[in-house]
Amino acid sequence: MLLLAQAVAAPAAPPRGDEPTSVGTGAKDSSEIVVTARRKRETAQTVPLAISVVGGDHIDATGAFNVGRLQQLTPTLQFYSSNPRNTAVNIRGIGVPFGLTNDGIEQGVGIYVDDVYFSRVASSTFDFLDVDRIEVLRGPQGTLYGKNTSAGAINITSRQPEFHWGGRAEASVGNLGFVQLKGALTGPLSDTLAFRLAFSRTSRDGTIRNVRTGGRVNNQDNLGTRAQLLWKPSSRFQLTLAGDYNRQNPDCCVQLYVRTGLTQRPLNRQYDALAAAFGYAVPSTDAFDRLTDQDTPSHAGNKTGGLSARAKWDVGIGTITSISAWRFWDWDPSSDRDFLGLPITTASQNPSKQDQYTQELRFNRSGRTIDLSLGAFAFRQTVRTRGLQVQGSAASRWLLNPGNVAPGSSACSPATANACNPAVLDGLTATNDIRLANDSAALFGQLAWKVTDRLTIQPGIRLNYDLKNGHYSSVVTDKAGRLVVFGPTDSVTRDRLSVLTPQQFDARYKAWNLSYDLTAYYRPTRALMVYATYARSFKSGGINLNGVPNDAAGNPLLAAATVKPETIDHLEAGVKSQWDRGRVTANLALFRTDIRDFQALVNNGQLGVLRGYLANAGKVRSRGAEWDLSWRPSRRFNAYLNGAYTDARYRRFADAPCPPELGGGANSPPACDISGQVLPGVSRWSLSFGGEASRPVRIGGAAAEVYVGGDANARTRFSSNPSPSAYTWIAGYTLANFRLGLRTPSIDGFLWIRNAFDTRYFEQLAVASGNTGLIVGQPGDPRTFGVTVKKLF
Repeated sequence: MLLLAQAVAAPAAPPRGDEPTSVGTGAKDSSEIVVTARRKRETAQTVPLAISVVGGDHIDATGAFNVGRLQQLTPTLQFYSSNPRNTAVNIRGIGVPFGLTNDGIEQGVGIYVDDVYFSRVASSTFDFLDVDRIEVLRGPQGTLYGKNTSAGAINITSRQPEFHWGGRAEASVGNLGFVQLKGALTGPLSDTLAFRLAFSRTSRDGTIRNVRTGGRVNNQDNLGTRAQLLWKPSSRFQLTLAGDYNRQNPDCCVQLYVRTGLTQRPLNRQYDALAAAFGYAVPSTDAFDRLTDQDTPSHAGNKTGGLSARAKWDVGIGTITSISAWRFWDWDPSSDRDFLGLPITTASQNPSKQDQYTQELRFNRSGRTIDLSLGAFAFRQTVRTRGLQVQGSAASRWLLNPGNVAPGSSACSPATANACNPAVLDGLTATNDIRLANDSAALFGQLAWKVTDRLTIQPGIRLNYDLKNGHYSSVVTDKAGRLVVFGPTDSVTRDRLSVLTPQQFDARYKAWNLSYDLTAYYRPTRALMVYATYARSFKSGGINLNGVPNDAAGNPLLAAATVKPETIDHLEAGVKSQWDRGRVTANLALFRTDIRDFQALVNNGQLGVLRGYLANAGKVRSRGAEWDLSWRPSRRFNAYLNGAYTDARYRRFADAPCPPELGGGANSPPACDISGQVLPGVSRWSLSFGGEASRPVRIGGAAAEVYVGGDANARTRFSSNPSPSAYTWIAGYTLANFRLGLRTPSIDGFLWIRNAFDTRYFEQLAVASGNTGLIVGQPGDPRTFGVTVKKLF
């Protein structure tokens, strides 16, 4: 359920610049947050669903310039990214499978910018551009807006064109060579035409040094632009045309040696013995030394942009809204998938291109006893990915694992002849061609029946059709360019096929889905509301476009080529309240989400497989409680405390991939039962808290204020592997940010420090290929500090 939020003035002191808001509730001193989630203007406190609101001021002040940083302000949100393409955004632990991206499935958390749906989660890694406000909506959405999203939505509302001249300019500099410039300009072109232009540029040195090249990696190099044109010929009609272009061009995304752990491989086939056989040692066994020697260039070229037209027409009996949009996404990567300075995998690239077209129509009508919203949505997406993977001279010894080797035998013996022969895998190449055509259409609606002045019953319904056509082709050749194929084979060919598998298939998925929800809410007083919701929702099925298992003859198992839709039953109850004449806002939500046919990453047991495939994993349950609290006793002080308790588990997953400690041996199970274990990436407890205090001063006779602020987030430990492993638990941590500044109605300057206590933490841990026991990870950013100056005019 996408929110279009606007600030509506209340009887209070006039606003000053970017007035500080409270994270979570979005509370202000001089205005209330008003949303149009149910097609009428009402305050956020009267909308019967769980929402976290983050104002543009906090986005700037805390350096939350993309969704990855946003999770530090909204504890119910989880964000994981090994690179922009392999990014997951989840809410309450659910949304997309944890692992490498699969083009043939959809995300469960919708990302919207100014009403336009962004189908690729890679867009979440870009800088926020001229943002007014962000809302994170928890729970299934879809009976009011276009694309169905089963876990929630992130709605980003940018600042709009205005019919008076104005603008803003902002500059930040900091350590690690950090420079960020932002600007926006708005004004009238005529009595009926207004424009807005916005620009953002961010650069920062890398946090990791490559000792092989002497350069730094995991840097930032971001550029964003947006132009908007508003035509308002009358009070009953308006049309907004918008276009944007965003580019990232960093050298990233490197993962470092973190630790090793014993697997079921023979000891002479595990990391320590293999590294010794090559005479190899990583530059440091402490990931927080931030050193690498990776021998394949790391690059993450990422571009996105598009055009949109949004029209709103008051036709007397209601309002018609139309949103038409086209978007593109181009991905040009290079990464070292063995994570080491050894020639194991010398190329791993999956450049991808996407085009997306959406059309949404809505009709909204408000009445004394009935409010009505009806809509239609059409979606077209095409994706083309061309993959390349090349094995190097160290691949044979590293990846091949002869099953009949005695634990105490020599590393090289007749039984391990292929593993000790570099020519077996050196130059082995897989060239992939992946295509997807994804079409979707929906009719949806919601009705609110005001039974009394205090009680409202709100049912909603959605009819959805999905059609996906996919093509997967992987051609494998040896170093001489000869095809590697199934059939009567010798041991060399069998070992090559165990690492890179030729395969080709076409698959189609199509289905109708009916989803619905029912909400009842009651307002015993103006400052108190209680609500309860039941929703039956779904997440669209899809196609496995990373390849599927083969049968004994080498034929793809087409039964695994498609994935069934998830079926979601969601229950939620909440309380929204304000106390002490609006100075205290307290919201609480309790939820339980049960998912059948959960889409999860599995593997096919092959020794050298780098990418698994998707399957339906039985049942999953996520349940818990969330709260958003803010206190604003005066204009000189505000504070907030937001939190989430989340218990997200596999209720039934009997054929899951085994954790590394149980894999790699001749007698290792092909799959493991992880029923009852936790979902990856979810902390049981997560908190965000902070506040700001100010004191009035006068500078040259002009009014100003000095302020000090802080924000922090804390989370308990979480699993960083689809199947929980003793080697991939990430310890809990707390991050704190502080700022000290001077603010006037038009100028704001402040010193800032982020990760003030230089906390050592990992964003993600991963199991390296080959099951040698190597665990790699991404260290979080170290302490950074700098200064920001912002001018409003």
